[in-house]
Amino acid sequence: MFDIGLNLTSAQFAKDRDDVVARAFSAGVKGLLLTGTNLHESEQAQLLAQRYQHCWSTAGVHPHDSSQWNEESAETLYSLASAQDVVAIGECGLDFNRNFSTPAEQETAFTAQLALAAEKGMPVFMHCRDAHERFLTLLEPWLDKLPGAVLHCFTGSRQEAVDCLKRGLYLGITGWVCDERRGLELRELLPVIPADRLLIETDAPYLLPRDMKPKPASRRNEPAYLGHIVERIAHWRGEEMQWLDAQTDENVRRLFGVSF
Repeated sequence: MFDIGLNLTSAQFAKDRDDVVARAFSAGVKGLLLTGTNLHESEQAQLLAQRYQHCWSTAGVHPHDSSQWNEESAETLYSLASAQDVVAIGECGLDFNRNFSTPAEQETAFTAQLALAAEKGMPVFMHCRDAHERFLTLLEPWLDKLPGAVLHCFTGSRQEAVDCLKRGLYLGITGWVCDERRGLELRELLPVIPADRLLIETDAPYLLPRDMKPKPASRRNEPAYLGHIVERIAHWRGEEMQWLDAQTDENVRRLFGVSF
């Protein structure tokens, strides 16, 4: 099992970060990809990837932070992307749901990061919320210049999934699919995703699976719970957990070029 989306830099992990990582590996997780969401967090994620074995990181600017994008941002990311531990550019993309940065600022930052990934020959780790058509419009010209791309924490519709898969994207699925209220549509479209395009993540400390029994005392999600998500996804897809586990691990190796 490999968790492709973990916000280990979060303040929610400040007091027990070492224990969180140890619990993950004790629970059978084989590798972690630490998400960089702005320049500072990307730098911190890279330092944590250096600190822990079988950990790698992304470097990017989330659409929420796109208003901070400037020429220095590109230079900083370019430098970070040269680190051995950094294996993808992102989290980047569009979020027209909350618009913490304007759509124009988001589009500028997203396009710049796609260009950087193409120049560095690196995959992209992407975010899209309430911006599907514009997201694809900006992404499409770069797809043949990128080695790969994943839309992380996918919660879109069946048609949106099909649109992304037609363009060769990987889809990252989280514990959102375990939510009996909000996750049913996502659960039903799981069989649409080819096994060789599926990646699995916790997005911890967010999105604690709601169907865990017994329920964790804390509402904080952890990478140690990845196995529950894998088991549930395999169940709803009608596949053996061990087979799906091996397949998604291979997908990680293919997309990010890591060995674990």
